[in-house]
Amino acid sequence: MKKSKYFLLLALSLILSMFLAACNYGGGDSAGDEKENGADEGKAAAQEIKALESALIPAMDSVMAQDTVSFSTLNNVNEGLYRLDPNQEVVPGMADGEPEVSEDGTVYTFKLRDAKWSNGDPVTANDFVYAWQRAIDPKNASPYGPYMMDGKIKGAAEISAAGAEKKEVDLNTLGVKAIDEKTLEVTLERPIPYFLSLMAFPTFYPQNQKFVEEQGADYAKTAENLVYNGPFALSGWDGSTDSSWTYTKNKEYWDAETVKLEKVQWNVLQESQAAANAFETGEADITPKLSSDIVPQYEGDERLVKWLEPTIFWLKMNQKDNEALQNVDVRKAIAQAINKEDFVNSVLNNGSIVANYAVPNEFVKNDETGKDFREINGNELLPYNLDEAKKAWEKGLAAIGTDSVELRYLTDDTETAKKTAEYIKNQLETNLTGLTIKVESVPFSVRLDRENSQDYDLQLAGWGPDYLDPMTFSDLWLTGGGNNKMDYSNAKYDQLVKDAQTTLAQKPVERYEALADAEKILLEEDAAIAPLYQRSSNLLVNDKIDNFTYHLVGPEYSYKWTSVK
Repeated sequence: MKKSKYFLLLALSLILSMFLAACNYGGGDSAGDEKENGADEGKAAAQEIKALESALIPAMDSVMAQDTVSFSTLNNVNEGLYRLDPNQEVVPGMADGEPEVSEDGTVYTFKLRDAKWSNGDPVTANDFVYAWQRAIDPKNASPYGPYMMDGKIKGAAEISAAGAEKKEVDLNTLGVKAIDEKTLEVTLERPIPYFLSLMAFPTFYPQNQKFVEEQGADYAKTAENLVYNGPFALSGWDGSTDSSWTYTKNKEYWDAETVKLEKVQWNVLQESQAAANAFETGEADITPKLSSDIVPQYEGDERLVKWLEPTIFWLKMNQKDNEALQNVDVRKAIAQAINKEDFVNSVLNNGSIVANYAVPNEFVKNDETGKDFREINGNELLPYNLDEAKKAWEKGLAAIGTDSVELRYLTDDTETAKKTAEYIKNQLETNLTGLTIKVESVPFSVRLDRENSQDYDLQLAGWGPDYLDPMTFSDLWLTGGGNNKMDYSNAKYDQLVKDAQTTLAQKPVERYEALADAEKILLEEDAAIAPLYQRSSNLLVNDKIDNFTYHLVGPEYSYKWTSVK
């Protein structure tokens, strides 16, 4: 029997009241808030909202950011050449209109609009050159710089290779140049159909060189050590361990007239029911994504906003220094031993769907054929198959000469992550005799650090697209790739992806076929990862909020166009 959400809310009220006091929400019931906003008296509503996030902000240096929370925050307080609008369309940001493009499609010349940083300094072409050079500079070890630039921006791959060999690098060989203060020239290795979409991603944001160098090692450590060129400025953030922060309208933003919100107050709250409770009592206007046990309580409620994301969650299997996971049969056993259908229905129960693939369903269509990428390989590349899992497991154990294996399972410390870990541990230990799973639940920022250092065996990780193209998933698994971080390597896979990046770049049909063949190698031949599900997002948004904007690629949310009715 389903319990009433109001009963659950009542049960948590005492706990939450203490939480609210600690996080300084400001108190007051919802009726009092309405009166304060003037809604009852016909006055204009105060353009202030209160939102919750499920994780801290790990980084605010656009060169070093590598996670959804950081990217979404950067998207609201900074701006690149382009950004995504509420219709998921790429629109000019710092760019003044459309660029001039060379006949061969490899040289883009952007004119910059008159825009300022929050300290009054002009945004210049050099700000882009400086930031991009910082992102590719091997000394900075940017997790996204080489990934986003190598093979795309001319000279990036050579700089990365020289850095890997401990050689001196000349950052001026990167294909980005300030022709004058308001003219930026970008040279590509090859034509890139999705290039303007790429320019909306935070790794390509500008940075104020004078300010960054003045701050030195303190740059981006707190809100006070940052300057902003986006719709909002960040305040009240004291660093990566701070659980609250505020967006305030950036009066220096070039399009400040469009921005209606004066303030967005953020607090971190991981527990989904407590977030729903805060929402119901008016202490929060927007929740984080809800856990599966909360979603059914709000089915049919107009305040529940939901959508199927092009985001896939999978088990990464780290082959570094791990004999068991270096064995393909062990990996195939793990990948096929988890009942995904039961998992999405009983554990998630939020509209997420089973994923037996590495590139999402309903994500991108071929420009020439109009067909979804998934139509090439279908949806059943690495499905749940207990009989095959057990056969592969026995074969794998025999090959490595053991009858037992212990693996460390790294995951986040959120409620949903812990439930998922419990289910996966039970499935693997029950279905694969001799396997022991040791779950290690850690804060999000710690998990990122441990992924970067490859300090894990199994890891539940998700990937959302950075731009509108299957390549944003396919190039994750290139040998030595910046986001591989599990020592997977296959020369055939590498070649197919590189062909799609180069010789097939302007042949849409052949290019998609090459990437589809690479996906088969990744899953059917190598079982390099174990896809689990494609995520559905569900969160609560107060009905007083107009034009709540989420995105399907890159940073998740934009508040530039949001307002209070």
